[in-house]
Amino acid sequence: MAEFLGLGLTHYPLLAGTDEHMAGLLRWTLTDPDIPDEAKDPATWPPLMQQEWGHDGGVAAAARHRAELRDGLVRCRKALDEFRPDFLVVWGDDQYENFREEVVPPFCVLAYGDTEVEPFEFMTSRGSPNAWGRPDHMTFTLRGDQKASRDLADGLINAGFDVAYSYAKRENSPFPHAIANTQLFLDYDNAGTEFPYPIVPITVNCYGQHAIARRGGLARFAEIRDEQLDPVGPTPARCFDLGAAVARTLSATDKRIALVASSSWSHAFLVDRLWHIRPDTEADERLYDAFVRGDTATWKAVTGAEIVDAGQHEMLNWFCLFGAMTELGMTLDWSTLVKTDVFNSNKCFAVFDQDRR
Repeated sequence: MAEFLGLGLTHYPLLAGTDEHMAGLLRWTLTDPDIPDEAKDPATWPPLMQQEWGHDGGVAAAARHRAELRDGLVRCRKALDEFRPDFLVVWGDDQYENFREEVVPPFCVLAYGDTEVEPFEFMTSRGSPNAWGRPDHMTFTLRGDQKASRDLADGLINAGFDVAYSYAKRENSPFPHAIANTQLFLDYDNAGTEFPYPIVPITVNCYGQHAIARRGGLARFAEIRDEQLDPVGPTPARCFDLGAAVARTLSATDKRIALVASSSWSHAFLVDRLWHIRPDTEADERLYDAFVRGDTATWKAVTGAEIVDAGQHEMLNWFCLFGAMTELGMTLDWSTLVKTDVFNSNKCFAVFDQDRR
């Protein structure tokens, strides 16, 4: 029988940049001419946001935010090294990377071999140096496990859970950063270059109706006023079920497997009703409280429309993890929610230890 570890972490791209650039998304948002001046005025912002913004546009607060995130990553990496997995299964969103106009599946198992990944593409494209001072176009090897990936896809389909699978990434497109940044951040001290464990990625269409409409990313209000929305993505309940199906499929193996959700929670640039200025912390706190209590009923009751309204698109990865942990009867060993208003998204970290079942 397989043995499992559960982990949750962020893949926040701006953590890969310098402190001076960590609030870059907010600065860019504040230049949108269609956002009311009152909403842009720091005097109208909540106390936490005013404190983080300070007199330097968030630079000093960025160092503190980085330290909190690194603490969470260290805790996750310690649990991973103590567990010594044969491989990681990572649920991460595809943000207009492999999922483009030609085909947008709800879920896709990436059955890749070892792949050279350029981890700083996001930062380089936005004019930010990386936090490690490495060459902009540095690459590292993301180790794959093609057999484990193929077997997982085969097992899921045979069990009645239809998933897509892929043997090669899309040409001339970046490697899904949710997966690449998982390796980058779990091996933070070495900028991802010495990560010893293979990764079996499952990419999730977290962006749903915005996958193509906003190309999985940033948009000005003028651009979205008359946007043609895409079909919705998988429901939160379906993501929960996928996690359970993955756990059942892998349970029959003799492997040691880390099941990992990779994403922040609500994202400011996705919360239209808050003018893309800050995340929906109230919605995150509600689900986090249920998460730490093991309240699956609250999570299963969440609708896709509620996820979109709160800008929690990428949390669908966490629904997969919670579904797997529930299926395996694993309880939460440790977790923390790092809250912020200035740095785009609240970040959650979690460790589920099988010994605590």
